[in-house]
Amino acid sequence: MRHLLTPLRCRRLFLLRSARFKVPTAPAPPTPPKPPRKPQSFTFHDSTWEDPYSWMSSLSDKVAMRHMDVYMEQEEKYTEAVMSGTERLQSKLQSEMASRLAFELSTPPLRWGPWLYYRRIEEGKQYPVLCRRLASLNEEFISHKSPSAGFDFTSGKRIEQKLLDYNLEAERFGGYAYEELSEVSPDHRFLAYTMYDKDNDYFKLSVRNLNSGSLCSKPQAERVSNLAWAKDGQALLYVLTDNNKRPYRIYCSMIGSTDEDVLLLEESDDNVHVNIRHTKDFRFVTVNTFSITSSKVFVINAADPLSGMTLVWECEGLSHCIVEHHQGCLYLFTDAAKQGQSVDYHYLLRSPVDASSSPRKWENVFSDDQDLIIEDVDFSDTHLVLITREGRKFRICSISLPLPVRKGAVHLKELNPYFLPLPEHVSQISPGPNYDYYSSTMRFTISSPVMPDAVVDYDLLNRKWNIIQQQNFLHERTRILYGTASAASIVESNSNSKNSNYKNNVLVDDHHMWNELSEFYACEYYDVFSYDGVVVPLTIVYSRKNKKENQHPGLLHVHGAYGELLDKRWRSELKSLLDRGWVIAYADVRGGGGGGKKWHHDGRRTGKQNSIQDYLSCAKFLIEKGIIQDNKLAGWGYSAGGLLVASAINCCPDLFRAAILEVPFLDPTNTLLYPILPLTAVDYEEFGYPGDVDDFHAIQKYSPYDNIQKDALYPAVLVTSSFNTRFGVWEAAKWVARVRERAIYDPKRPILLNLTTDIVEENRYLQCKESALETAFLIKVMES
Repeated sequence: MRHLLTPLRCRRLFLLRSARFKVPTAPAPPTPPKPPRKPQSFTFHDSTWEDPYSWMSSLSDKVAMRHMDVYMEQEEKYTEAVMSGTERLQSKLQSEMASRLAFELSTPPLRWGPWLYYRRIEEGKQYPVLCRRLASLNEEFISHKSPSAGFDFTSGKRIEQKLLDYNLEAERFGGYAYEELSEVSPDHRFLAYTMYDKDNDYFKLSVRNLNSGSLCSKPQAERVSNLAWAKDGQALLYVLTDNNKRPYRIYCSMIGSTDEDVLLLEESDDNVHVNIRHTKDFRFVTVNTFSITSSKVFVINAADPLSGMTLVWECEGLSHCIVEHHQGCLYLFTDAAKQGQSVDYHYLLRSPVDASSSPRKWENVFSDDQDLIIEDVDFSDTHLVLITREGRKFRICSISLPLPVRKGAVHLKELNPYFLPLPEHVSQISPGPNYDYYSSTMRFTISSPVMPDAVVDYDLLNRKWNIIQQQNFLHERTRILYGTASAASIVESNSNSKNSNYKNNVLVDDHHMWNELSEFYACEYYDVFSYDGVVVPLTIVYSRKNKKENQHPGLLHVHGAYGELLDKRWRSELKSLLDRGWVIAYADVRGGGGGGKKWHHDGRRTGKQNSIQDYLSCAKFLIEKGIIQDNKLAGWGYSAGGLLVASAINCCPDLFRAAILEVPFLDPTNTLLYPILPLTAVDYEEFGYPGDVDDFHAIQKYSPYDNIQKDALYPAVLVTSSFNTRFGVWEAAKWVARVRERAIYDPKRPILLNLTTDIVEENRYLQCKESALETAFLIKVMES
């Protein structure tokens, strides 16, 4: 009997121990929230559709907004639950990204006349301070201390003058300080600037006396979109918008006068927008009036702003028109049609100021050159500077002024252009403010996929250049250079480049001088054939250390709208992915910039499908060529780029494993038909006019919200949005709800909605936190 009981007793003890030390089962995945469905039918043209979540955009419906608040809280908790296992990874990523932030929280000083202007952030403060100090006393500069008058009576030496503390401005505007415009008067006595009034959703104009630091009693206008100084700083012209945010009125205010501001122009046509700017020499204020059907440019004599406007340019259609003045000549940089024929790129025209013919006659400055594209121009008293592009290669060249007096256009090489030194992989060149018209130095920001942005001063007279500010990621710190990195010797040694027919061409690829990272990160270019045979440029970046065939996860960026260049700048947060073996790719699809007007036009309105197909072609290319591992591709799009990624997912959900959609435009059908936030003519020109039948059908076809596949397995998607975005948070919420409703549910492929705070854009550490969340999401999904 003992032998029989012993096994039973042992077995019972084993069972008790097993129950006590039972291996825990994995917790059930969190359940995504389900907002209420309130179907509503819509009919337009020959189409009828049902929208179960249209209530989310009923801002005036208090009950709907209470439901929306509850739903947003549920989404927030769901995102936290899904990402709960990544806290340590997020913390590590945030630390990595924060460690790469520049320690020097100051913009490089910009010389204008006798002053050096700059912005800096004081320790413990959220917003910067606009400051200046005299350039002649720069060597005596000792501290950033008060008083605002800029003189330290203890040491007897000059210190900086604080012009505007945006932390104090935040107190004026409900804790939020966002500036859109900021212009110092040409006599350096006043600062005109506009701050965003969040409660009223407009920008408010203020003028501050820089000698006393006090606000001027006038002008203090609301809904200001533009401004320009005149009469050597004694007069300020500004533009007001109507309730639909259309710029339509120009006023002139005499600083220090008690007289009412004078109305110079009121545009009554709801389709026409107004814009003003001063020429760089402050001789004229130019007035642009433009619509879809016509573009006009007027000039106002800045010395007498009440003397009226003179029409100097008029053309059919919406065109980009910038007028400058140099020693008695007006220069027009435009992409307007020539002799009724549309042109693909910008060109430069010239006409004497005192031309008596009507209409005014303009002559071409340069002969047409299909291989040389002029992307931008800038003027100083002694030089004309061109930003040019040949294929994918950007360049900067300078030409001495004044131009020779001759009839007819000339080839650029006949004017002995001097090409300034640049690194190898340049993705964008952005001109600096370059306020000082009479300075021989011009500032540019040089961007590259494998180099931190370099702020460079080029001296056009002696052809020397200095890197003024650039972060050095090799040492995880910022190096700010003043008067060093002069490349005179390199300029001479590289003056005989093989890739150009022009004299003095310079292409410098010294990685160490430019702090380039090409030694560690490769940048490669590919030509991808789209569905219709059009070649789409594709750029990829990867770590040389982690290169493995067919084993890389990858992130494919896109924008493809408004003719804007895709941002391919080096971004420190992407380094965390690159160092973990990811490939970062950029698809320059139709609709974006870099390919001329036709490239943009072929990707807008009824051509928006071209943009989507271009993106899909690049995605398939990356996988087919083994650059990115199959089932390891993620998409990334911001705003209009988010529309393209979401539309591409609708077409081929199995092509992507994940996607990041930042403040995306996801419901174009309803937004364009029934705009809640004001849209401009440019928006309709980009995405289509619902009143046009062809445009309407195209919108319905590419709309991410209207084309979600039923019973398909969608990739994991993180959608970020904010209540302070042009495309309301309801667009993101509606899309997320509908994808969950229609697609196959897979907890390993969650659809998340993350609401960011309004102050993220102004706080670099909050930006790191949001970027860490996105990066952790991608890593989590790829490893699941």
